[in-house]
Amino acid sequence: MIPQGSGAQAPILTVTLNPALDLSTSAAEVVPDLKLRCAAPVIDPGGGGINVSRAVARMGGRSTALVALGGGTGQRLCALLQEAGLPVLRLDAPGETRQSLSVTDRGTGGQFRFVLPGPDWTPPDVGLALDAIAGAAPAGGIVVLSGSNPPGVPAEFAAMLAPRLNGRGARMFVDTSGAALAAVAAGQDAPVEVLRMDDAEAEGLAARPLPSRADTADFAFALVAAGAARSVLIARGSDGNIVAGPDGRWHVEAHRVPIVSKVGAGDSFVAGYTLGVARGLPLPDALGLAAAAASATCMTPATELCHPDDIARLYDQRIVTPI
Repeated sequence: MIPQGSGAQAPILTVTLNPALDLSTSAAEVVPDLKLRCAAPVIDPGGGGINVSRAVARMGGRSTALVALGGGTGQRLCALLQEAGLPVLRLDAPGETRQSLSVTDRGTGGQFRFVLPGPDWTPPDVGLALDAIAGAAPAGGIVVLSGSNPPGVPAEFAAMLAPRLNGRGARMFVDTSGAALAAVAAGQDAPVEVLRMDDAEAEGLAARPLPSRADTADFAFALVAAGAARSVLIARGSDGNIVAGPDGRWHVEAHRVPIVSKVGAGDSFVAGYTLGVARGLPLPDALGLAAAAASATCMTPATELCHPDDIARLYDQRIVTPI
């Protein structure tokens, strides 16, 4: 069964500055130049923080999604969130919410993903977002900042937000990429509670290959020692995930499941880990819940995310070992 913990769940606020209305479809074959006749699309609300909230709900947890929304697309996305029963705090975005499209080639099983950039933000927009997040941050809770920054949002956004959250006793978990990830990784004094990245991103930051689990754990620990975050999570794809932090260095196996779509697997991992921490689970169990949620999501098509029964079954099969 999905672990519930021994006490009340700490409150969770997810933040999505650059959400997307996700359209998923398929075609007999994906080739250039021709008109491709596609199947009826599946439409889901998307974006890192939104997916974290969706997956938390699948595990029986509670969270509030703070989402920057704009235009008709934003209204449609907000309606989908409300239909899913997710509590939403709306932040007005400076333009139309973006869309993304994934098309599966039914002949090969390959998936093609097209992601638009989102609206341009100005410094006043950034200031309003910082105020809104700090004002909504639950005291003693967890704030998950997940997904890409919209154009115009500085790479240092997480560093700008962290002191304000720390002042409210809220812990910040960050899962981002590119310049925003590099900015957090270069931080000092551990303003961020948890920083997550994948193996390619870790190797880019390290400027060297990280072929073994020990190599990955050493790099994660080096980031912790340098003050980037109190804990660092690094995904190694099919070889599972590594965490280094105050409770040591640990590895959790990825489950061997049929891969239907990897969309949302990383967000589901973050959701499982966040919910495990919020429920007061020991670190190995929180890692086990994260791996179960990620693998369960890989078993579902397009942007559907994890099913509770799959999560419970895979959690019971978790393999977590110290490094």
